[in-house]
Amino acid sequence: MTTMLVASSGGHFTQLAELWPRIHGVNSECVWVTFDSPQTRSMLQGQTVEYVPYIKPRGLGSVLRNVPQAFKLMRKYNVERVISTGSAIALAYLPYSAIRGIPTHYIESATRVEGPSVTGKALRRVPGIKFYNQHETWADDQWKFLGSVFDGFESIKLDNPPTKIKRAVVSVGTMEDYSFRDFFVQLADYLKDAEAVLWQTGSTDVSNLNIDGKAVVPAHEMEDAMRHADVVIAHAGTGTALTSLRMGKRPILVPRDSSHGQHIDDHQFQTAALLDSMGLAMSRKVETLSESDLLDAASYKVVRSDQPRPLSL
Repeated sequence: MTTMLVASSGGHFTQLAELWPRIHGVNSECVWVTFDSPQTRSMLQGQTVEYVPYIKPRGLGSVLRNVPQAFKLMRKYNVERVISTGSAIALAYLPYSAIRGIPTHYIESATRVEGPSVTGKALRRVPGIKFYNQHETWADDQWKFLGSVFDGFESIKLDNPPTKIKRAVVSVGTMEDYSFRDFFVQLADYLKDAEAVLWQTGSTDVSNLNIDGKAVVPAHEMEDAMRHADVVIAHAGTGTALTSLRMGKRPILVPRDSSHGQHIDDHQFQTAALLDSMGLAMSRKVETLSESDLLDAASYKVVRSDQPRPLSL
């Protein structure tokens, strides 16, 4: 059975990459549909993949322009099942596959702690799509609880924690058009004496901050830097948080605030609060983040104590 795996680059892609090996019946006969980025290029080496034009969040025009590509690719690969974690790219592919009678599955992002996203709400109007979430608290007859990308992780206190931050990763994901400069202003001062810092800056202008920023970083480079870092400080994007946990780090998550023009909404506050309550991250606002928080976060490691259970669609 050929399965089409559909996800926007960034956190949605990271979640699908984490979940699909756990899904019963999904084998190597897969074709990925996503956006072209250093992250997806790095993680999809050796996979069958179709890179499609970027769709902005809530960009109806670009969704419609991608629909003909959906027709073409599903015929090309004789697709027999479609699975997506969103976001807007799902609107171009899932309605068509459902209308054609192809088994179609939408998994809501773990970011959505209290209810579905705009994409999820829009797709609910399309007959024939099956819906899943990653938080049992709002599962119902329409949204089946599937399991979570955060299953099995545990935070453990180090016996000999570092007394100084020597290596760090600072990351804000790859969202276009949303700056997070205040975050970098704060951390540029805290990390000025560190020996090595990977600054992944996205679309943020970091000029005059005396840091060597990279807008995007390949997945393998990010993972290696996190693995060897004393601490990871990041926006509260699910993909960045998940990567940090997989690399054994308990991150400090600083949510983007929509009232400051840093995101389209405030769902990152929910993600940060959830992982903080699970002991898997430290949640801080830009204005409350302190230098001592970095050493506190660095005094823990994260392990996967249990093998995540298989998932059934």
